[in-house]
Amino acid sequence: MTATPSAPAPASALAQPAGYDRADWASAFRNVGSELAAVPLSAARGRIPGELSGCLYRNGPGRLERGGRWVHHPFDGDGMVTALRFEGGRASLSNRFVRTAGWQAEEQAGRFQYRGVFGTQKPGGVLANAFDLRLKNIANTHVVRLGDQLLALWEAAEPHALDPDTLETRGISLLDGVLRPGEAFSAHPRFDPGHHGGPRMVTFGVKAGPTSTIRLMEFASADDPAAGVHAGQLLAERRDSFRGFAFLHDFAITPQWAVFLQNAISFNPLPYLLGQKGAAQCLASRPGEAGQFWLIPRPGSAAAECHPEPLRVPAPPGFVFHHLNAFEDPSTGELVVDSIFYADFPSIGPGTDFRAVDFESIPEGQLLRCRMDLERAQRDPAGAVRHDWLEQRCCEFAMVNPARQGLEPRYAWMAVAERERGNDPLQAIEKLDLATGERRVWSAAPRGFVSEPVMVPRPGSDPAAAGFSPEDGGWVLCVVWNGARCASDLVILDAADLSEQAVLELPLAIPHGLHGSWVPA
Repeated sequence: MTATPSAPAPASALAQPAGYDRADWASAFRNVGSELAAVPLSAARGRIPGELSGCLYRNGPGRLERGGRWVHHPFDGDGMVTALRFEGGRASLSNRFVRTAGWQAEEQAGRFQYRGVFGTQKPGGVLANAFDLRLKNIANTHVVRLGDQLLALWEAAEPHALDPDTLETRGISLLDGVLRPGEAFSAHPRFDPGHHGGPRMVTFGVKAGPTSTIRLMEFASADDPAAGVHAGQLLAERRDSFRGFAFLHDFAITPQWAVFLQNAISFNPLPYLLGQKGAAQCLASRPGEAGQFWLIPRPGSAAAECHPEPLRVPAPPGFVFHHLNAFEDPSTGELVVDSIFYADFPSIGPGTDFRAVDFESIPEGQLLRCRMDLERAQRDPAGAVRHDWLEQRCCEFAMVNPARQGLEPRYAWMAVAERERGNDPLQAIEKLDLATGERRVWSAAPRGFVSEPVMVPRPGSDPAAAGFSPEDGGWVLCVVWNGARCASDLVILDAADLSEQAVLELPLAIPHGLHGSWVPA
């Protein structure tokens, strides 16, 4: 496992064969068989940085099989939250399943009782699944701290509140009446570091249909006694409707804008109603059509005064799950959005075992920068966008220093494939200099597989300081599936050069997870 600087790939790299063993990769998909509480961890290699103080929370599917039947797609698995706590050069691990109503019912029955959005069926074939439109809130996608609650998120329904220390499930949270029962609440909030006077959690919910409605919500993420504000308090919201079916997992923010990319996707519900497919399998790209950026002015911003209605700007062809960041360029007046584009909507058909998926048949994600001239967008939308690639290596789960959220960043960290071109499992972490294009790569290959990296700033670092920027001062934390020992490792890298600081061999086999967050002590 090494970190090396790299340049753009030579042409010969395009034909490079995959350098991983599929059995190693597939071995990560398993049930988690135990729940641990504050188990001490020690470094198998290196030393845990003494300044690293706080908790890395991760969420992901921890139950993939019941009664001998496997989920059709890992995204249908029940949520399990892991907490990795650091203080004074020491670490500990706790994990616990989110006790959703569906999880408890299926635990008692010992079999699946709900259909999965991504194609998992109940026992009994098509007849048993037809017209059963109940959704199990699996709380498996993200986990964030808001006030005294830890929220396990799944974007089709309300969050579940957990105890931040014990991870005990408190139950569904309607956020002090902000949400209605069953209301969708995004699993991908953005944390504004203080563009509107104080730190905020900015998020959204979508009601999709022939006309889709986005509810944008902004919550205080810290107490401000002087202003009478408490963490978790709703500070601002707005609703906007758009023609067309909305498939939105992520968005981006700037001080003035909330940026959504509506993919050119159609939804045919008939196979879902008839019990033949999961809801997500009924999504399909619309050939020959491009998506649209929906630019919603944030409440209280100057943009909201100038543009009471959202702006619509054509997007480049392709499909987007995740954005890296967005910012307003004062030198050009452009709104800039960095997103991971796929050539088409990646999906797994009803007859395919997810552990046997052909990576070459699925488009890879690549990082694209779009620059939008908002003045021109109002008179010539088609000519208002220009774009260029920032990274064409297969990548996902990109992030910036949290203090640069909504501002122009210098660096990005992301999970990437081991080879320079083509689609493979993610096996490395890359640091990309967005100004020069210089890359540094730490690799877990050939037997390691990375999940989402989380950049943790060093305490006291100030990315806005003049002179040498400490924007890359801190660490990158990443859970890695180690195929050699069939278990998970926690890797701590120096964020500046990706040098390995410590490797902790975890007493838990954590399946490939989805999202996580860092909460400082």
